[in-house]
Amino acid sequence: MKRRQFLLGAASAFAQRPARKLNFILILMDDLGWADLGCYGSTFYRTPNLDRLAAQGIRFTNAYAACPVCSPTRASVMTGKYPVRTGITNYLPGKHQLPYSKLLPPESKQFLGLEEITIAEVLRPAGYASAHIGKWHLGPTPGYWPEKQGFDLNVGGTASGMPKSFFYPAWRGNPPIEGKEGEYLTDRLTGEALAFVRAHSERPFFLYLPHYAVHVPIEAKQAAVEKYSRALKPGAAQNDPVYAAMIESMDESVGRIMAELDRLNIADRTVVMFTSDNGGLSAPEWKLKPVTSNAPLREGKGHLYEGGVREPLIIRWPGARARVDHTPVCSIDFLPTIADAAGVQTPADVDGASLLPLILKEQPPAPRRLYWHYPHYSNQLGMPGSSVRDGDWKLIEFHEGGIELYNLRQDMGESRNLALSHPARVKTMQADLGAWRKKFNAQMPSPNPKYDPRRAGEGYWWRQGGPPK
Repeated sequence: MKRRQFLLGAASAFAQRPARKLNFILILMDDLGWADLGCYGSTFYRTPNLDRLAAQGIRFTNAYAACPVCSPTRASVMTGKYPVRTGITNYLPGKHQLPYSKLLPPESKQFLGLEEITIAEVLRPAGYASAHIGKWHLGPTPGYWPEKQGFDLNVGGTASGMPKSFFYPAWRGNPPIEGKEGEYLTDRLTGEALAFVRAHSERPFFLYLPHYAVHVPIEAKQAAVEKYSRALKPGAAQNDPVYAAMIESMDESVGRIMAELDRLNIADRTVVMFTSDNGGLSAPEWKLKPVTSNAPLREGKGHLYEGGVREPLIIRWPGARARVDHTPVCSIDFLPTIADAAGVQTPADVDGASLLPLILKEQPPAPRRLYWHYPHYSNQLGMPGSSVRDGDWKLIEFHEGGIELYNLRQDMGESRNLALSHPARVKTMQADLGAWRKKFNAQMPSPNPKYDPRRAGEGYWWRQGGPPK
């Protein structure tokens, strides 16, 4: 009922406003790390199209995903809410694979509730056509897929968190998209996106393009793999030629979209946003060696350290000055920003803030804290915990025990724990984090009756015989 009342009210409010002609394209990569683009410092991966997009737009250096794993962040993008609000706190379906660990994680909700209001639903009263093309991963059955969450078109969005393969016909059925013999999935999704843009170039549209890349399986076009194999640098942190080739295909996708906007003469009224759902895979996972490095950030996917949650974010906005911006922003900000720019009503209960004043007028938003709550053991050896960033300071509270405090301006690699030398700050930030969890009834881990400190690590697949070679 609340959702229906909002949609009816939004339609009535928009009817009294002048029509807007601003389009939105939101490209969400899967497992792309903060340091995986040339414009963010990579010297191995080649991303000329994204580097050009960054030169034309705003490159954020302190942009965050709302969670260090995928499904919770995807829910935050769609709703403008922290994962604790949607109930999705782990990737779906998630599992507890550590039978003797100290804690038992809570159950994560298995779908994005239909009562939640998505970006597509916010824009619908304003006459926007909307498409979801790519990975959804927010519900187990078609009743919870994009077409039930306000999208006019859904291509490839199902319960799946990864494709069977990036090549056709090996991917057949997962995702449920037909292709041509040998076709690469990133190219196919891009083609579907371009078809949608062409079909709706004369009306406002919202294109959500959450690629399956650069998630596992790590597969890429052979010619590109061979090119990067010849460019390997002994001892370099980023040195996986297949992953590099996947990134090249991702970059080519962005280039094709930018070129089509120019060809259709709609680039001057189309916002392009590019980001990722969590940090790069820098720890062993599913019999794979780490595929990238997030250095100088610490750790990666599955961890509350910066390497797990800080993301590349590039926004090219018509009329905005190209620049580098150091303001902390988060995936919860996309919905209110898009709604504000489209002149439509923002749901009253979002946690994010509109970035429009920052983007167009370069007015920093009011100081605020950003929060994370990940009460699970991750597949990448991450520990259950909660975190808060307040200005330059970041506190991590691990649920098994332990407090860490970092000054990110002085130590973005989180190498010096300042908790003992700043007890007053720890006390204040820990109390604030606890109050935030209590406000939203954040589900916490519980003691594990089978806890055995001698066997606590058992269950991580890679400890059954050691890390992959």
